[in-house]
Amino acid sequence: MSMPATTLALGRDLAVAPQGAEELYDRAADGDPDAVAVIYDEHHQAVRAFATRLLGDASAAEDMVHEVFIRLPRAMRRWRRDGALRTFLIGIAVNHARHHVRSARRRRAAVERLAQQPVMGVVETPEAAMRREQLARALQRCLDKLPLAQRVAFVLCEVEERTSVEAAAIVGVSEGTIRSRLHHAKAKLRASLEREGVR
Repeated sequence: MSMPATTLALGRDLAVAPQGAEELYDRAADGDPDAVAVIYDEHHQAVRAFATRLLGDASAAEDMVHEVFIRLPRAMRRWRRDGALRTFLIGIAVNHARHHVRSARRRRAAVERLAQQPVMGVVETPEAAMRREQLARALQRCLDKLPLAQRVAFVLCEVEERTSVEAAAIVGVSEGTIRSRLHHAKAKLRASLEREGVR
């Protein structure tokens, strides 16, 4: 028997809540630190992976993860529990991404300035590694220029390889809106990369 496409699309996050999950969620909503710790242990890696892909900066991503779980009890009180907890957690990260995107941009600019200064005694990297680094930096600079909503759509669909249905559920918009944002994000990224001389 085949599963519905929507169920397959959400397969990574759409698991039947384990026995006792409702009690755990209630305790987390009441601010029970032990309940929040259990949820953190199970889901922080997925939230950190998303944050790192969105921000391109490990320190800013860690700050975002911290904020998500600090805000979890209040957010849990508003959660209707009509979807997967992991999807809900990534949605919290999306809702609080703007400040962290700005922080990551500032940190990257500082790193870029430092990288332009010669360092004595450091062996140059091989050409292939240098090319990969240049491409990664170019892509991150181009991502930085995207509006946040388009950037989120690109990371969810293209980097994390989620379907538009799943991305729409995380962000809380229609699937058509996600597809539109993704289309515009790709077009802008292509144009930006071409201007940077990356093809």
